Amino acid sequence: MTDSHITQGGTGNPVAPEGTRTAADVVTPELITRLTRGVAGSGTTVSHTPFTGDVLASALPESTPEDVATAYENARAAQRAWAATPVRRRAAVLLRFHDLLLRRQPEILDLIQLETGKTRLHAQEEVQGVAIVARHYGRKAPAYLRPKGHLGAVPTLTKVTELRQPRGVVGLIAPWNYPLQLSVGDAIPAFVAGNAVVMKPDTETALSALWARELMVEAGLPAGVWQIVIGDGPVVGPAVVEHADYVAFTGSTRTGREVAQAAAARLVGCSLELGGKNAMLVLRDADLARAVDGAVRGSFASAGQLCISMERLYVHESIADAFLERFVARTKAMRLGTALAYGAEMGSLVSERQLETVTRHVDEAVSKGATVLAGGRARPDIGPYFYEPTILDGVESPMAVCAEETFGPVVSVYRFRDEGEAIERANATSYGLNASVWTKDARRGRAIATRLRAGTVNLNESYAAAFGSVASPMGGMGDSGLGRRHGSEGILRFTEPQTVAQQRLMPLGPAFGMTDEKYADFMTRSLRALKALRLR
Repeated sequence: MTDSHITQGGTGNPVAPEGTRTAADVVTPELITRLTRGVAGSGTTVSHTPFTGDVLASALPESTPEDVATAYENARAAQRAWAATPVRRRAAVLLRFHDLLLRRQPEILDLIQLETGKTRLHAQEEVQGVAIVARHYGRKAPAYLRPKGHLGAVPTLTKVTELRQPRGVVGLIAPWNYPLQLSVGDAIPAFVAGNAVVMKPDTETALSALWARELMVEAGLPAGVWQIVIGDGPVVGPAVVEHADYVAFTGSTRTGREVAQAAAARLVGCSLELGGKNAMLVLRDADLARAVDGAVRGSFASAGQLCISMERLYVHESIADAFLERFVARTKAMRLGTALAYGAEMGSLVSERQLETVTRHVDEAVSKGATVLAGGRARPDIGPYFYEPTILDGVESPMAVCAEETFGPVVSVYRFRDEGEAIERANATSYGLNASVWTKDARRGRAIATRLRAGTVNLNESYAAAFGSVASPMGGMGDSGLGRRHGSEGILRFTEPQTVAQQRLMPLGPAFGMTDEKYADFMTRSLRALKALRLR
């Protein structure tokens, strides 16, 4: 795309060309009928596209709590045979899904864009992420789940095996901002561990989850193993938690607390990925060009509607002016657009509610003395929920944008003198999800990373390096959540550990005519010997 193809909206960010295809070309009545087949719903509801605010999908099935209970019954019936399927056969489904996803990604890219308002490149990041997860667990699940032998109470006499049993039916509540990555991406390890899933996607982004389910069934997953229910969160969400054997939730910290309380009341486990107020630290020796590029991607990917995006930017005072000059120029030049094609650099906010939050944070900060270096205004000329990528300077603690999660294309800039100060300020939040450090000195960067209170820390990258490394755990500290996705923790959370111990030759008690006293003496000498042999 050349500059001659870019139109200018007023004096703000340029607008990328409109596409030739519309929502009506993609979301047809036939598609809705096909994707919603088998969804339990006694009523109907609709979804909308942020690009225009118009209805995207009409006559979506709307589930009641009774429909959720039915979905769980169906899932439990299907789960028993699925759990009895050898793990390598379950894993093979994921590898077939991986290939189908990459082959048919144009279909899901259209749906993700229309449902979330994000650019095609940011939608494609979801495809990348899900493919990586499917490949990883498709290859590694047999090793994660294989029986493991352990040292018994009495070596050679006690044989111990640790097994991993599926929990049963997992209740999965997925958010609207990453409707593919955070729906099927989280369901994949649950499936390969032998569970069934009852999922509640956000109504506005249900088509992406339904499309993924259809593709997974085509790859070989029994249809009953993945049940989807659709409806209002306060109505359907509690019902999903009420019947689950384990709950996986991604969303706001406020709702996450409610989910955790409801799961605890039933004595079932849960994992929660919640909010963040993530910090990016640009040290004095950072590569400015790379750091600016990272700040643009880290702050404005998916219009900032990403739990692990950057909302606070700490820059060493010696390079702050040079960094900001480049960062502001890049931000002002970002192309905004709605086309179902590559080219735009930032899309829309998802709803009027998100637009109101972003507007409130920026306007309040400006009224209290902050300065807008770039952006700072809505763009209804592009779409009803568009807001320009915004950089704020002079933000202080009384301002809501300083501490509250904005979840939009807004980043606040702060200058610092020494690294200890930057670390302290980055940690001065109840959240602890993601952080980013930029420096040419890898050793220094790793040392700083260990001092940051965040579940993931990226060096010379904003978020993708850690999130995409799916063999390693990903999750938050503090108000950012409980548990981890990815790696061994990401699959073992969906299992119950079971210990099977076989006692051989003699019991763990007096035998062969021993008195209680002689048995106690024998065991005492044995315990001392085991310690001397450094057995664990």
